[in-house]
Amino acid sequence: MPTRPKHFLQFKDFSLDEFFWLFERTRWIKERFKRYELYQPLRDRTLAMVFEKASTRTRVSFEAGMNQLGGIAINLNRGDTQLSRGEPIEDLARVISRMVDVVMIRTFEQSIIERFAAHSRVPVINGLTNEYHPCQILADIYTYIEQRGSIAGKTVAWIGDSNNVCYTWLQAAEILDFTVHLSSPPGYEVDAARAAVRDVRRYKTFTDPMEACRAVDLVTTDVWTSMGFETENDARRRAFEDWQVDAAMMREARHDALFMHCLPAHRGEEVAAEVIDGPQSVVWDEAENRLHAQKALLEYVVCGRVAV
Repeated sequence: MPTRPKHFLQFKDFSLDEFFWLFERTRWIKERFKRYELYQPLRDRTLAMVFEKASTRTRVSFEAGMNQLGGIAINLNRGDTQLSRGEPIEDLARVISRMVDVVMIRTFEQSIIERFAAHSRVPVINGLTNEYHPCQILADIYTYIEQRGSIAGKTVAWIGDSNNVCYTWLQAAEILDFTVHLSSPPGYEVDAARAAVRDVRRYKTFTDPMEACRAVDLVTTDVWTSMGFETENDARRRAFEDWQVDAAMMREARHDALFMHCLPAHRGEEVAAEVIDGPQSVVWDEAENRLHAQKALLEYVVCGRVAV
């Protein structure tokens, strides 16, 4: 019987031990990359990238990463496939997975990628859905480890919309043993069932974002209006007005706290320019680490634990 492919559809799909492995492989792969040492474990392997949502960082990091690992990346937008003409996602999965070695999908509802994975012969990676963004948090947590060491026992403040990045932070907290402080405007609070978090001790909610930032180790946020919610833009600007991460909010955090943002960012909305461009910000390292963390992920789902 063929081995079942290793999918990464939600952060909770992997165990603590697997994440430790991925973080160590990310470090090793990044160090070799910085020394210009060739490392190509995915020679003659092909990644199919299916985009139903627009992307900058996800496309560049996966395509460049696959090329650097010696493989080939094929980019497919919705209009490039028969999805735009009503082909069932299950049929697309059956066909594509007979032709490539791994698939990354950036789409809308989580159910779409779950249906694709259920009919795929090869590993499927979630490049973003409405509900979760596991590759982003994989890179974010690696960035924290790189900058400050273990995230276990630390506290992360999430300020703003309860979106796919927020929900993935909650899943990560349960696995990696840290706490998340959540602060969102009324009507935009987190839905614990959607996060699929069993241990409610992993997060605390705050009506006051300043209080949520008090003595935390990391402050992070995202745009006020995620893709697909553009018609709510004006209402969200009014609702989120007091949830901008500014210098005063960062002063509530620990003196060595970091600031992260998954990008793209809107200076003057969810974050002040003095914060994102300031000394506590690690957003550019965070963005670069999408490349290295995803290379480790691709290596793992295709090759397993390679000899070191």
